[in-house]
Amino acid sequence: MHTDFADKFGIPRQSGLVPELRGRIVFASAYSRPDALRGLEAFSHIWLLWDFSEAKKSDGKGWSATVRPPRLGGNRRMGVFATRSPFRPNPIGLSCVKLEAVYADRQPVELEVSGIDLLDGTPIFDIKPYIPFADCHPDATEGYTAETKQHWLEVVFPDALLAALPMELHTVVTAILAQDPRPGYADDPERLYGIVYAGYDIKFTVADGVLTVCAVVPLSEKG
Repeated sequence: MHTDFADKFGIPRQSGLVPELRGRIVFASAYSRPDALRGLEAFSHIWLLWDFSEAKKSDGKGWSATVRPPRLGGNRRMGVFATRSPFRPNPIGLSCVKLEAVYADRQPVELEVSGIDLLDGTPIFDIKPYIPFADCHPDATEGYTAETKQHWLEVVFPDALLAALPMELHTVVTAILAQDPRPGYADDPERLYGIVYAGYDIKFTVADGVLTVCAVVPLSEKG
């Protein structure tokens, strides 16, 4: 997967939260066969199975039976199989993304997708079509996620700083910031945060539900 996210901080916690986010899936040579994509263009969405390649535990202890979901404040523990934590017995991620284009006439073949939640360079294990009558369950219950799903920030992006970004990034960067990249337990209005996206370091603070952008610095200027 190729995306504009060079760092984990700022990536949406679920696919589809920021529809404007796009990425490209480039097939390894052993699988770059146009016939393998025959019929895929008829589907609007696909499932991606992928590797949490940058989420390995550093303490050498492996996986834990319980984890602390950030959106619950970082203090409440839930069973690992009741969460989408990257720290799992098998670190496999699952994302539903919109299929924008199939480039079967290229070598290597590529897919363009949107609504992504993946870091640049994420290994993709498998791709499957999303089938609405089988995969959508309108009567499904939300569990503890019902407490956290409506969590969006008002974004104040001064015109002078917004102008430092290419125009095509204005909407997508604002949407990334609005979904609140901070851990759920972070609530320090004086703290300066930063996300790295599309070659820019975007600094911001958050107070009383309002995110204010403080600086936009091209990475090329940081040395």
